[in-house]
Amino acid sequence: MRRITIPIGPQHPLLKEPVSFLLDVEGEQVLDSVLRLGYVHRGIERLAQERSYVQIVHLVERVCGICSHVHTTTYCKAVESLMGLEVPERGVYLRALLCELERIHSHMLWLGVLAMNMGFDTVFMYAWRDREIVLDMMEDLSGGRVSHAVNVIGGVRIDLDEEQRKDMLARLAQLEQQVLRAKNVVEHERSLRARTEGIGILTPEQAKQYCVVGPVARASGLDMDLRRDMPHLPYSELDFEVITHDAGDVWARTLVRVLETVESVHLCRQILENLPDGPVSVRAKRRAPEGEAITRTEAPRGEVIYYVRGDGSESPARLKIRTPTLTTLITLPEQLRNVAVADVSVVLSGVDLCIACADR
Repeated sequence: MRRITIPIGPQHPLLKEPVSFLLDVEGEQVLDSVLRLGYVHRGIERLAQERSYVQIVHLVERVCGICSHVHTTTYCKAVESLMGLEVPERGVYLRALLCELERIHSHMLWLGVLAMNMGFDTVFMYAWRDREIVLDMMEDLSGGRVSHAVNVIGGVRIDLDEEQRKDMLARLAQLEQQVLRAKNVVEHERSLRARTEGIGILTPEQAKQYCVVGPVARASGLDMDLRRDMPHLPYSELDFEVITHDAGDVWARTLVRVLETVESVHLCRQILENLPDGPVSVRAKRRAPEGEAITRTEAPRGEVIYYVRGDGSESPARLKIRTPTLTTLITLPEQLRNVAVADVSVVLSGVDLCIACADR
């Protein structure tokens, strides 16, 4: 049987962002694959050195559209650590609230993309219909459905009144019912399980070898989540479960993300019910002292790391960003090896790629 090469990307209906794969195929089986990045590189880290600390907040929000808030949260925490600032508790809680809403949004968007790429259009339409609930909540909270511009160095620029708080609690109850319906589909729909079980397997050893993080790592049996493992406000005062599974396939990743969405709904409810009184921000200086700061945050796709080095001026001497997608991307040749060509879309969709994050 003749061996051929099938190109996928950089523009392809399967891909929501530009990335290129070359698949070596024999018959209907993928033998090997090659990955190529670089199509959306924007030089964000270099641009940060030409902007002030305040301007960079809006720059890093554009690293990724889906998890824009967690990037500004991680950056602001790094600069606040460098400046020695302590954010008021209410500001910390509001940051975490939007982080969890963003996690729900990301997971539901991903579920719809996975379903669409497998041909389950009904699941896709339900997931994206229910996603509108959380988008409306984020818009009411920040004024934006995707980009929020909520964080400032020293806290947040928004606050929540009692009427908004009660309205969000009511919407969370509605959202929870819809997410539980999705959970039931993932657990019991035979055709969906047939397309995802045993596909794109990543063993715990491989996950550790490639330093995989987030839902992909937890679906391979690695019990890790920065919200629990590096306790900080408000997560140190909230009750939640870290979801894991030991199958390591696309079905396990689907179940982990759906169950994480349920946990995020519970976290949002706890944050709203225990929201402390007080200010939401403190005043920050324009200049940061000489020094270094590193901050890690659990984003929807896993651990995000920001490194900031200050030289005493209004701009950082260096900003370095490490996103979770990069480590997941380099596992794809392992996951694609020996799968059927028809299952390539399942593998690529199952890891929840964010090329804008990885290819800055």
